[in-house]
Amino acid sequence: MMTSCRNIDLGTMMMACGCGRRQFPSLAKTVCKFSSSNRSYGGLVGSCKAVPTKSKEISLLNGIGQSQTVSFDLKQESKQPISLVTLFELVAVDLQTLNDNLLSIVGAENPVLISAAEQIFGAGGKRMRPGLVFLVSHATAELAGLKELTTEHRRLAEIIEMIHTASLIHDDVLDESDMRRGKETVHELFGTRVAVLAGDFMFAQASWYLANLENLEVIKLISQVIKDFASGEIKQASSLFDCDTKLDEYLLKSFYKTASLVAASTKGAAIFSRVEPDVTEQMYEFGKNLGLSFQIVDDILDFTQSTEQLGKPAGSDLAKGNLTAPVIFALEREPRLREIIESEFCEAGSLEEAIEAVTKGGGIKRAQELAREKADDAIKNLQCLPRSGFRSALEDMVLYNLERID
Repeated sequence: MMTSCRNIDLGTMMMACGCGRRQFPSLAKTVCKFSSSNRSYGGLVGSCKAVPTKSKEISLLNGIGQSQTVSFDLKQESKQPISLVTLFELVAVDLQTLNDNLLSIVGAENPVLISAAEQIFGAGGKRMRPGLVFLVSHATAELAGLKELTTEHRRLAEIIEMIHTASLIHDDVLDESDMRRGKETVHELFGTRVAVLAGDFMFAQASWYLANLENLEVIKLISQVIKDFASGEIKQASSLFDCDTKLDEYLLKSFYKTASLVAASTKGAAIFSRVEPDVTEQMYEFGKNLGLSFQIVDDILDFTQSTEQLGKPAGSDLAKGNLTAPVIFALEREPRLREIIESEFCEAGSLEEAIEAVTKGGGIKRAQELAREKADDAIKNLQCLPRSGFRSALEDMVLYNLERID
């Protein structure tokens, strides 16, 4: 069996300790604890825990090398890209069942919405949120000693995807977006009336299924998400083209619009596994930090990717006056950027000039650092889980997000 850790303050740390190779941005060291196991990893199985860089050594516990300190430099290790197929391989069957159920759930009572539903659920979505529900469900079920997922776990994943999809439909109407994931939006194809009704119906249907779970804690948790969606939209609408927007205000809006649902998804999954409250809270924090990191990365890509890659016009958020992390950071160093934004891009070529100023002012770089900071926090939140393939997949999801801006 091999144990290896990079002993640096910043950069990438890698481990190979029987639990699979991991890479954690910015975290510096790892304590690898070993114990006997029926599972064959050279006779031992590891439980890995990231610790702060202030720690001066790495001890092998449980009677193995207690008086020894080991530290290996892995600067020469290569980084393997993470694919979505691999990421969700462990829950592929769960996701397929979910896909089969979604269309029937939406169209069962309202045939008029079937065409809209086919467009919604067939638009190339990655199913990240239900995938997260299933991964956390399995990881926490192992901790609680459950042999398989419950009906509540599976219904929660469906509810989360319906709520997410409903919010996207309404977002597209509010933003007047005609493209989503490279395809025409529901309101573009079927009109605003059908789109609004489709979104409303999915919110209502999700709420009905939620009530039938008969778990008050989860009902309150998910109901708060729907409230947060509205709060996020109101905050965004009231701060368009506002160059005095603070980073904390941006993060709160991002939590309302994105991270709240992810946090509720991961905590809800843990609740249905009946694990201890401290574990459910760590899963909530994991979802919150992962959701914020994802939103920051999405906001970076709005400046760095092409229209073809984004499935929507590049710089579209800025053009609409929605000031995201890269812009907020760049405004501190680029006075001209404020002038352009406050003019609401009235001059030809001003949007292109603003995008260039965001990069020149260090907005992209500082936003990348913020995304990595939230990713580091998300990795730490997973330390309460036992080492398993499901926890490894959750860690990989954090890294997959960061790879989008590498």
